[in-house]
Amino acid sequence: MEQRKLKIRDLTLRDGQQSLFATRLDQQNIDNLLPFYEDAGFYAMEVWGGAVPDSVMRYLDESPWVRLRTISHAMKGKSLLTALSRGRNLFGYVPYPDSVLRGFYKEAIDNGLNVMRIFDALNDIDNVKESIRMINELGGIPDGAVCYTVDPKEEEVTGFGAQLKSLLGMGKKQEKIFTDEYFVEKAKQMEALGAKIITLKDMAGLVNPLRAASIISKLKAVLKVPVDFHTHCTPGYGLASAVMAIINGVDILDTNIWYFGGGSAAPAIELIYIFGKKLGVELEVNMEAVGEIRSRLLDVRRQLAAFDLQKDHFPREFDPLNDTVPADIDALFDKAVAAARAGNEAELLEACHAIEAYFGFPKPNELVKEAEVPGGMYSNMVAQLKALHADDLLDDAMKLIPKVRRDAGLVPLVTPTSQIVGSQAVSLALDRKKGNPDYSNPSNQFISLVKGEYGHTPVPVDPEFRAKITGSPEEKPYDTSKYRKPENPVVEDLGGVNLASNDEEYLLLELLPTVATGFLRNRRTEEYNARQAEVAAAQAAERAAAEAAKEPEEPITGEVLQAPMGGTVISINVKPGDKVAPGQLLLVYEAMKMENEVVAEKAETVKRIFVQPGQVVGLEANLIEFE
Repeated sequence: MEQRKLKIRDLTLRDGQQSLFATRLDQQNIDNLLPFYEDAGFYAMEVWGGAVPDSVMRYLDESPWVRLRTISHAMKGKSLLTALSRGRNLFGYVPYPDSVLRGFYKEAIDNGLNVMRIFDALNDIDNVKESIRMINELGGIPDGAVCYTVDPKEEEVTGFGAQLKSLLGMGKKQEKIFTDEYFVEKAKQMEALGAKIITLKDMAGLVNPLRAASIISKLKAVLKVPVDFHTHCTPGYGLASAVMAIINGVDILDTNIWYFGGGSAAPAIELIYIFGKKLGVELEVNMEAVGEIRSRLLDVRRQLAAFDLQKDHFPREFDPLNDTVPADIDALFDKAVAAARAGNEAELLEACHAIEAYFGFPKPNELVKEAEVPGGMYSNMVAQLKALHADDLLDDAMKLIPKVRRDAGLVPLVTPTSQIVGSQAVSLALDRKKGNPDYSNPSNQFISLVKGEYGHTPVPVDPEFRAKITGSPEEKPYDTSKYRKPENPVVEDLGGVNLASNDEEYLLLELLPTVATGFLRNRRTEEYNARQAEVAAAQAAERAAAEAAKEPEEPITGEVLQAPMGGTVISINVKPGDKVAPGQLLLVYEAMKMENEVVAEKAETVKRIFVQPGQVVGLEANLIEFE
């Protein structure tokens, strides 16, 4: 029987560095890794989209397009290059019209992109269908991503007492919304629209192993296209859920390479490799080339220490091809496999956590696990409360998240809805502390969400609540006809050129006008300075050429008449070849506000004259040479 094979999508250069190091991996470091990626044989490499277009301009002063082109040229088509799109929101945080989506997708595919993974924060199919159609039409591969989320915990919501229970209509047990069937139905709709891959996308790492097994097996049973599993290790489920996904037939698994894996990122491929050996599953990857990349990532991670929350606690060095795993740790892998096959989630998690602890990966984030919110959402709430000097309200704000989610239509917690809900929960906690009515200060983004501008929510928003927040009970989608293309201004102080010099630069202005303006001005400044330097160099070259073209001066061989003092030559009374007699006037010059006559001291013949009328000469300057 042929050994089953598993395709790997490497996330190191995009999601890995975004999850662990705030997307600060620069182009030079990427360039150094690409020769080894060319030999690694990954099915796909996620290198673009997500926060990359924004962050590389904002923090690294680099071009997103140059990044994509450079990687494409280096890879020579040996791995599919993939990017992440937020559907209607593209790589930004607001809905964009189809013209902007198409412009970006076309430019990305023209520059070497193969797969566009498309998701919507609300799992609203209307927000992804045009992207799927466009990617197919432009010759790319649309990857439809279903965002995983969970229903709020009953005890969290009912813990506020009878008044809140009544407000939320929770006197009876709530119907579950995010069932396996919910995710499967979304996947089927995306496949029907033309998605060529379906991803179960778990940005917060909330898919526990048994749920991963259940959903993946159901997706495999009904879909004809390959199924990909994407998760993170933040709350401690990632590695165990990845093992469950493999056992239940997943076609593609998202991983990172060792020093960019684990923690708030996806599992490390090296651990998946060992599990694959135990499961009789072959990873379609050249692990020797992966080792070459791994050895260089250690130094790269050290360079990113300023953005690394674990900079003092790296995973221990490990090469799965050459290093022997201690017997007790090897036994943990066997224990995990046996537990997974038996459906014993507790034992599987215990073994996986022990494996990760041995290799030095971060411990599970228990707060994220219990609160069931993304780690980034939690950290944003902490930062917001610190800025407001209201750190003591964190617990209250966390407990209000379920209420805000339900009021807003039970939205999944993923960018940008996680930030919107988290921020509004903080605001709600402040309202209650001050004795103000709930939602006294709804944010503009929360108003847009409740209004319907982000799309259809999983459950309808109560019309009365919508009227309270937006002023109207009616759902109003984002009106793309109101979109106004940004200007491409002329930069007068840099030579009168346009800020964006071509279509791809103008697309950056359309997507992120504020960030792109600063980035593009830097490019025009560089070009202006280069032009100025070219002009100066050309002028210097002309002067040098003129000097070189001059006849070389004849050496002085005769007697020379020198200026007895400095002054200005008024007139010259002789010319070369003249024979002069003693006392004959040679020239007149002004010095000390007086005219001074210079006469010949003896009979001589003038050979050459060194000065001309109007010339200022210094003391002992050469005036006339005689034969």
